[in-house]
Amino acid sequence: MTKNRILSLLKIAPSLRSLDYVQNKRQFQLHKLLTEQRHLKTWDMSFAIKKDIDTGLRQIFSVDEDISHKFHEMAEDTSVLDQAAQAVSRAITEGKKIFVYGCGSTGRLANQMESAIWRPFWRKLKKSSLWEKVKAPIPEDIEARFIGEMTGGDRALISALEGFEDLELVGKLQLEDRAVEKGDVVFCITEGGETSSVIGAILAALEQYGLLTEAAILDAKNHLYFIYNNPDDVLIPLDRSRRVLENDAITKINLTTGPQAITGSTRMQATTAETYVIGIILEIGIFTVLKDLLYEDELEDLGFLQNVGWRDRMLVFDDLNILLNDAQQNICKWTALESKTYRNRHFATYFAKEALITVFIDCAERSPTFHLFPLDTVRETQRKCWLQVWTEAEDSNQAWASFLKRNFHGLKEEFYKPQFLAQIDDAYLKDSALKSLRQAGNDQQCLYDFSFGDKNIIKRGPKKGDLGVLVCLDEEIDDLSKPDLPFSRFICLFKEASASVILVLIDDREPGEVRDIIASLKLDPHNDGIIHLGLPRVGDPLNVNKQTLLKMLLNGHSTAVMALLGRVVGNTMTHVNPSNLKLIGRATFLIMSHVNDTISNEEWTQKYGKLQPITYAEANAILFDAMEFVLEHGGQISEVELSIIRVLEALRKKHFLSWEETLFVKKKIGLENYLKQHNPRLRLRGEITRIKKGEGDQKQA
Repeated sequence: MTKNRILSLLKIAPSLRSLDYVQNKRQFQLHKLLTEQRHLKTWDMSFAIKKDIDTGLRQIFSVDEDISHKFHEMAEDTSVLDQAAQAVSRAITEGKKIFVYGCGSTGRLANQMESAIWRPFWRKLKKSSLWEKVKAPIPEDIEARFIGEMTGGDRALISALEGFEDLELVGKLQLEDRAVEKGDVVFCITEGGETSSVIGAILAALEQYGLLTEAAILDAKNHLYFIYNNPDDVLIPLDRSRRVLENDAITKINLTTGPQAITGSTRMQATTAETYVIGIILEIGIFTVLKDLLYEDELEDLGFLQNVGWRDRMLVFDDLNILLNDAQQNICKWTALESKTYRNRHFATYFAKEALITVFIDCAERSPTFHLFPLDTVRETQRKCWLQVWTEAEDSNQAWASFLKRNFHGLKEEFYKPQFLAQIDDAYLKDSALKSLRQAGNDQQCLYDFSFGDKNIIKRGPKKGDLGVLVCLDEEIDDLSKPDLPFSRFICLFKEASASVILVLIDDREPGEVRDIIASLKLDPHNDGIIHLGLPRVGDPLNVNKQTLLKMLLNGHSTAVMALLGRVVGNTMTHVNPSNLKLIGRATFLIMSHVNDTISNEEWTQKYGKLQPITYAEANAILFDAMEFVLEHGGQISEVELSIIRVLEALRKKHFLSWEETLFVKKKIGLENYLKQHNPRLRLRGEITRIKKGEGDQKQA
């Protein structure tokens, strides 16, 4: 195939944005990162799960074992983790702030640490009789001393704000906006190790230490932490990553576990590992302060165990994997039921209180990962998003307060806009950032209502065929049988509407101990389901185990649902939304790799002849053209799926094929079935080694 032959066949001329991306955005072409590779355990997952949900789910959850392996390795030397925990304990007693900053999944992690881990613990302690014994060395406003911040502020919890992630300036400005100062403890977290906004934040924090003398380097190193999930040698070629990794004044915590269960989906194992580690750093940091103030039995009342150290806490993660494995059968029922709900054009509603932010995060992250409509705003007259999230609240303001455990924090245009105008040189990024800024202010909280109030029930209440998912932690399970409380009312609302109900229960009781409560609910054994996970409360004072376990459960379940619905092929994220420079690179590589793997297989060459592989530049030009088409037509059309089918159909038929014609093929057969016909080796596990070797040879060539 001569240069640009496929583009000529498709009558596509590379757009200016595509040419700029290929030539000038090489630092965002990240397909060589370990987190962007395909995991052998889930290679044929989408095919396997359609034959047997249990098999597919076990493949997905099996990749979490990679985290266990990493934690066993880290347990042999916990010095850097000890250092981080000591930094937290000093921040508490010295009245300093703890700033956790991330982007996308790690940004939501930062909010989760504040709203589901830190603030609930201190509120509980303040309400107990033990507060009088410990309050002397602890600031009265200890809850507010922790700042969980994501790129774009709280509005970005709903969906990404285009342009922000790709700018170091944004991280720098958000650090300033939250008044983070020298001496505060800063954790900057990026799954890939290359996110520009996160790097901007950690480097801005470092600047506060001035001229880096030997003493200043040591001081900074004890306060500044960069946490990431790719090998250093893979990241060093990236200029922005190298400036952090080669800087002795920043402490690095590398949590590399390998490829993700779904290729590139770092909300899975990468963010799970980070969630657990950050949570335990906070736990041990708090324990270090309290152990000198309380007796052993008092510490145990708060959930702490006196003689548990880093090694023990790291190895507890193994128990989370075991629990999910034991609950597999019930999870399968839930997965089948939720996929059936969406397939039949019905909707799901998730309800939670203490588990709210963890539930919310999984629901929100389904949108960019699988190209779904984002969570509906109050302006929508009809439901577009497949699911919604409710909590105990009468209105939107109460719901946000329950969610964040603090006031909503948006980005003030008067602070950010002048800096954007003056300091962003790239015209496309400047335009994107300015547009996103208009959607990042405090006014955005009024657009979303997660309350379980009359207004929402009337407008978006359940109908026959819908699904309600109720998530309860600890004592909340007791409220299920109390008809005047929200949990029970939620179940009654759905059962009265002939909708299905799934209960997700996590506490420290044996199944028999909650049997009477469950029996009183009179659930339908055919249309409803229960997942009960028993996890000890003592030894988990901040609920890090429970929140991490719930995250793993939700991530695996939601991924399996989308695989059943055809939004994953093998273990590749073929419905990814190319909404930032990194995701554009991922989408480009998916197009190139699926096309080239198909046209190089023996069956194809026998039928249609031998063809040269398409190039990265060609795949990118086709992607940008697809993005324009999707923008004009709206909806949940996958640019990656369309591009792969259009290229292969044009090559197969050896003539032009329009986007409209491609869309017809896509709706008729779908990408997975299309590739089944034309690339049978994709789904054969026995071929995995040969395919991987072939990909490696192709990269070298």
